[in-house]
Amino acid sequence: MPQSVPSLPRRVARILRTSLFAQVACALVLGIVVGKLWPESATAFQPLGDGFVRLIKAVISPLVFCVVVVGIAKAGDLKAFGRIGLKALIWFEAASTAALLLGLVAANVAGPGAGMHVDPAKLDASAVDRQTQGGALPSTTEFILNALPDSVVGAFADNALLQVLVLACLVGAALLHLGHTKVPGVLPAIEQAQEVVFAVVGFVMRLAPLAVFGAMVHLVGQYGLGVMRTYGKLIVLCYAVAAAFLVLLGVALRLVGGLSLWKFVRCTREELLLALGTASSESVMPRMMQKLRQAGCRDDAVGLVLPTGYSFNLDGASIYLSIGTLFIAQAVGVDLDPGQQITVVLVLMLTSKGMAGVPGSAFLALSATATSLGVIPAGAVALLLGVDRIMDSMRVTTNLLGNCVAVFVVSRWEGALDTVRAKKVLDGEIAFVSEEGREGRPAEGMQSTVREPAPEAG
Repeated sequence: MPQSVPSLPRRVARILRTSLFAQVACALVLGIVVGKLWPESATAFQPLGDGFVRLIKAVISPLVFCVVVVGIAKAGDLKAFGRIGLKALIWFEAASTAALLLGLVAANVAGPGAGMHVDPAKLDASAVDRQTQGGALPSTTEFILNALPDSVVGAFADNALLQVLVLACLVGAALLHLGHTKVPGVLPAIEQAQEVVFAVVGFVMRLAPLAVFGAMVHLVGQYGLGVMRTYGKLIVLCYAVAAAFLVLLGVALRLVGGLSLWKFVRCTREELLLALGTASSESVMPRMMQKLRQAGCRDDAVGLVLPTGYSFNLDGASIYLSIGTLFIAQAVGVDLDPGQQITVVLVLMLTSKGMAGVPGSAFLALSATATSLGVIPAGAVALLLGVDRIMDSMRVTTNLLGNCVAVFVVSRWEGALDTVRAKKVLDGEIAFVSEEGREGRPAEGMQSTVREPAPEAG
């Protein structure tokens, strides 16, 4: 007797109940509608998104610490870990520089600010100070010193990822030096703590649709859709350049690792949509770490490359900064010669590395660039105040995918990538299994975290 086909409402209800992607997508659309119809409700719904991001940030530092320590201890080779770090930094610098140059070329060709004839004296320069909260980007020396922890508790309390990474490297190296015979209980305890953190992530991820809904209501309600018309050319250019850059990353991933970036996007569509909706790549870092590990990347590579990229590999921000600088110059009628544009690239190569975690960091970097050139009024940076929040989605998505590609590439270079497993995961032959939802995770690490889908009955 043939089985009855479920009705359309039941199929839709089942998809909404089981698919995080469907839940987040519906929340995104509903948030846009509510924000458009009732813009006065923007502030009331903002805590939904902010609260979710705060909960995720609370577990990022413990998770990074556990993954890195376990990765070093199980890899058993501290020199390999050092090579991974060096290769990651080389890739980060090459990728972010390419993003800067691509944005610069596109802005010269398209001229998004040409013909605006803005008078800088009429702009509210104090608005930039309010946006940046009077802060400043750290110098190179300050950046290096800030990466070194002066307190174990403080590194975790401040959610300083670079400091947590340094501590994790030291603890992992100590475990290798002492050996499992002298401290037999430490590594299993850290692995168990990692399980607890993943369980917490699982609980928090159930709130993702609410977070996206609240964030989109706030975005549309506070900034409106009219900004799309005012800054249409700039917005389209930034998103188009980001798309072109992702195509280049896809080509690089195909050449180096033989993998498809599009298939990876399809496998991580829930996380990408959540990052886009909340305008925070940190909100999906734990899940991305799980998926990269289950896609064949070794624990130590994932634990080092992905968190480090949040400070050193801001590809989306680099695109925005280079286009934004030329947009400002064109809007106020300043024609930058090739030498000055080279200066823009060199300054942004430095300032973009210290942006993570600094309030209004994009405006600080733009102000520093304008000041170094000496021909663009610093107050002209206020031109981008109205469009900056709209650019968050582009920056977050590009930064996140850029860091994930870096994990695959560096893992491949170091021989820390199971290419066969990666292809099977990206092709859907091996299903992703959320680590927080599995029972009795074996101690063999990454290779045991993915299971083959069960064969169909009959």
